[in-house]
Amino acid sequence: MFRAIDRSVEQFIAMFLPMSVALACFVPVQAQQVETKAQSAETVTVPAQTMERLQQHLADLESEVQQLKAQMKDMQSTNSASRLAAASSADDSAHSTADSVAKSASPSQTSALLSADDRSVLDYLKGTTINVSIDGYYDWNFNRPVGRVNLLRAYDVSSNAFSLNQAALIFERAPDVAAGRRYGARLDLQFGQATATLQGNPLNEPRPNIYRNIFQAYGTYVVPVGSGLTVDFGKWASSLGAEGNYTQFQMNYSRGYWFYFLPFYHMGIRAQYAINKKLALNYWIVNGTNQTEPTNGFKDEMFGFVLTPTKNVSWTVNYYFGQENPDATPVSTCGPVPVQPGLCFQKISPAPDGKLHIFDSYVTWQTTPKLTLQLEGDYVIQRLWANAGPGQSSAPAHTTGGAGWAKYQLTPRTYLAGRGEYLSDRGGLFSGVTEALKEFTATYDFTLANGFEMKYEYRRDWSNHPIFLTSTQNVFSKDQNTATMGVIWWFGRKQGPW
Repeated sequence: MFRAIDRSVEQFIAMFLPMSVALACFVPVQAQQVETKAQSAETVTVPAQTMERLQQHLADLESEVQQLKAQMKDMQSTNSASRLAAASSADDSAHSTADSVAKSASPSQTSALLSADDRSVLDYLKGTTINVSIDGYYDWNFNRPVGRVNLLRAYDVSSNAFSLNQAALIFERAPDVAAGRRYGARLDLQFGQATATLQGNPLNEPRPNIYRNIFQAYGTYVVPVGSGLTVDFGKWASSLGAEGNYTQFQMNYSRGYWFYFLPFYHMGIRAQYAINKKLALNYWIVNGTNQTEPTNGFKDEMFGFVLTPTKNVSWTVNYYFGQENPDATPVSTCGPVPVQPGLCFQKISPAPDGKLHIFDSYVTWQTTPKLTLQLEGDYVIQRLWANAGPGQSSAPAHTTGGAGWAKYQLTPRTYLAGRGEYLSDRGGLFSGVTEALKEFTATYDFTLANGFEMKYEYRRDWSNHPIFLTSTQNVFSKDQNTATMGVIWWFGRKQGPW
């Protein structure tokens, strides 16, 4: 089209340019002839208006020619730019077409581009998560206790010190029944002060150092029965009590008395069966409380259920039945009977056979999008002897009480939380003396970014018995006040609470 316009303009110029030149020559010649005739014969005259019109007409023709030339030049420039744009558009269209083809390719076509090894690696990583958390704190105890020890604390055990509470690494490959994979596994490795609290007590573990850094290690299989029977074998975190291990998913930074008193973990087999979307049943058979290796031959059991009547309410009920008294005591030298390395025992005869009973229940209610309420109640009773003989005492020790939490979401990144707690320790199962313990904790949580959180906390503990450490050796106080700043980093592909 542009070439046709160019030719038309050129023809127009070719036609009118000679005419303008001829006219330019004709006007002076004619004027000269008229003048000559006027001189020779004064009878012929040319009006001045006619001359002016002719000259104006000539000027108009010259102006139009110049305009046509300029227009032709502009059209030639536009034609060149259009050709470049068309070429670029064609190139972009080719790339876009290639991208569209790549995006619309089916998984089988994409898989065909990968080697068998690459495909197997991608399939493995798709269902596997690697998760990391680092939890540290600074705590100040206003009693300035000897040895900088916060008494009756599960995790924040040190005062006036920058402390590493817990560094954790989690590997998990959960079952995916929809994808045809009914098995899975999980491994939690932990390091730091919390690890020593959880698994560093030789009274519970004959060889705690072997298992100290393995907080959880279990395999899962979903049995194809009804809606699916989930069975785990190994070591897992106890679900007795409302609070859990990983700080970023707790309302407060410090843990309450009941978290510290109830079992941290178990080793054995557990099963869960969902009757429907609102009711799930749980059953465990384990070595004992906080025992990877048992201290006696009795196998503890747990019966429980989780009821979810609405999406905003969850109610958990547990009954635990066990025997925690050891039937042997470690000794430094082994007898003639071969034993496992590091395990030398002397039999206790007669061995105490008293039983442990734990009734544990807690409910969580999301009252509004911003307000969450939680309530826990516990009753624990333990006897040393099931049937007291001569010189044996079977008086039970009771520990009863509960805790309540409230959390209010101020903004998407901040919230306030409070916890109140009561524990009656009759017989000293928890603290070693008969007393009534109370505590209140206030926490301000600020999430700076996804995976980076800070918790600022004030906590007051008090008792009817002077038990808390002070700055003076062998002088005790009835109360303990602390201020704590906790900092938690975590990242990984695992969804929901860990």
